[in-house]
Amino acid sequence: MSRSGSPQKGRDGGARTPVQILDSAERLVQQRGFNAFSYADIASELALTKASLHYHFAGKAELGEALIARYALRFERALTEIDASVGHAGEKLSAYAGLYATVLEGERMCLCGMLAAEYQTLPEAMRNAVVRFFDANEAWLERVLQHGRRDGTLHFRGSAREAARLIVSGLEGAMLVARTYGDVARFQAAAHRLLENVARAPA
Repeated sequence: MSRSGSPQKGRDGGARTPVQILDSAERLVQQRGFNAFSYADIASELALTKASLHYHFAGKAELGEALIARYALRFERALTEIDASVGHAGEKLSAYAGLYATVLEGERMCLCGMLAAEYQTLPEAMRNAVVRFFDANEAWLERVLQHGRRDGTLHFRGSAREAARLIVSGLEGAMLVARTYGDVARFQAAAHRLLENVARAPA
């Protein structure tokens, strides 16, 4: 993406270059963390010059902002798809957990979960974007939980907002521990137990 936000032909590749840069950077963040890679890593992987990277993304902070924006948009689209294709609230929660499992199966972590671990070291714009990502996820979960409570398919103590925060925190933490063991099944078991605490099969 150019500084204007639109794909443009660059010095080393054409319109797909910014997409390739983002793909490479996203993988590096999800596997290593934001502070553990440099432009040199991306330039080497894609056989680009660092000048070309700076042409598309002026600095690492701008690249980070673009990464979060793209990731958040993909998540938003996934949640819209769940709303459109999944039935009752409990199934929606399971589909939501499935988004995390899919990332973990690819030997990666949630992008914003990785960035949250480095929160204090990130530029302010990136910190704000990470917060917006989690706010959006919690807001979606809160709506699902409220709907499930109204129609009797979900039960949980406290407010829907508190339950939504518990789900996000629990899934992010379960990913981290499962990654340590290299065991996706460990994550799936933890996610299942977490959602069991708020889900009840329809009568």
